Amino acid sequence: MIEGGLSKFQGRRVLLLQGPVGPFFRRLAEDLQQVGAAVFKVNFNGGDWFFYPGRSLNFRGLMDDWPAYFESLLDELNIDVVMLFGDCRAIHRAAYTIASFRKIDIAVFEEGYIRPNYITLEQSGVNSHSRIPRTPIFYLNRAVASAEPPLPVGNTFWFAVCWAVLYYLAASLLFPWFRHYRHHRPLTWREGLPWARAVVRKWQYAVRERGVAQRLATQLEGRFFLVPLQVYNDSQIRVHSEYGSVDDFIEDVMSSFAKHAPPEVLLVIKHHPMDRGYCDYSAFIARRARELGLQERCLYIHDQHLPTLIRGACGVVVVNSTVGLSALFHGVPVKTCGSAMYDIKGLTFRGPLNEFWNRAAQFKPDRHLYRQFHDYLVLHTQVNGSFYKPLPLVASVAGLKWRLTPREVPMADARKRDRRQGDMRKKRW
Repeated sequence: MIEGGLSKFQGRRVLLLQGPVGPFFRRLAEDLQQVGAAVFKVNFNGGDWFFYPGRSLNFRGLMDDWPAYFESLLDELNIDVVMLFGDCRAIHRAAYTIASFRKIDIAVFEEGYIRPNYITLEQSGVNSHSRIPRTPIFYLNRAVASAEPPLPVGNTFWFAVCWAVLYYLAASLLFPWFRHYRHHRPLTWREGLPWARAVVRKWQYAVRERGVAQRLATQLEGRFFLVPLQVYNDSQIRVHSEYGSVDDFIEDVMSSFAKHAPPEVLLVIKHHPMDRGYCDYSAFIARRARELGLQERCLYIHDQHLPTLIRGACGVVVVNSTVGLSALFHGVPVKTCGSAMYDIKGLTFRGPLNEFWNRAAQFKPDRHLYRQFHDYLVLHTQVNGSFYKPLPLVASVAGLKWRLTPREVPMADARKRDRRQGDMRKKRW
């Protein structure tokens, strides 16, 4: 999908459905129009409309009416590419089924497989729906070009917070115009409360967990298994695993660790930073630790530096989080408990979780296989940039560093030169 960059969409008729919170899809539309694509957008709630108010269509009907409405749009607008963010929302699942049946291209955006400097764009599906090959021989028996270093995106947290607050506020205020829409989170002003709670908890955890990072990096280095959690309503849990919830995953891991792990190692469970304001598993983990006799062998932490934790771990257990890819980068053994697109023989531990605790020390990811897989993944599914904060001084309005064809390089250089001159004029003014 990303080979050929934006030129891939030249002359195409593109329909945008729901995107990430913020102005990304509006900026993306400008990129697509600059290469000669005809772009159309459907809004489903006030948040969608707020960030894409002009030249858009507003679906305000019942959700049961959406499939027929979508089919009529495909016919009336002669659409040949559908773009969407995340392929597990009910709206997008229905669109996916219809577009696939009609053999219309589907471009799916998702948060980057490789963090923090990439976003994901794949044809037809992401995560376990990805068409990325799963056999090691595919990567070992082909020449894969090395991925060039990405431009650094920098801190995007406050941008994401700003867009989220505006999105949910607009969705709440304009609810009467989109009263039939159903979101995966409550679309009210109250959705801003978890973000405020997250800021308070971040300070609380910093005080409560003072010294924990130092202890893990020194006296406990190489003596703990790391278990990074995922967001409570993540489709990676609901769709791409057999767990009913994050609680079920925690229960499974703690029970297995208590029964099978060597007595000298610890279990370190790390909360997801984007879930800080929504969930707190402290009471649940403390209760299960007492019942399983793990009071001195189980730590529940929040905001410690993840790469440092990974480097100090003797193994990492995930459902299907992209943290697993970070662990593979550092050469740390990984056990996936869900359906992960990187769960490939030679990369991850393929035995049962009960055996991982004792066999992790003898298992190491194949470094050559990982490098081949990583470079193929970047070149075929990753675009340098962010949904929330545009990269500076790139040719893209959306702030993405698209891969350019030789014919596009001079035009991109000219656009970057014009943008630099405009920035200089603004500074002088």
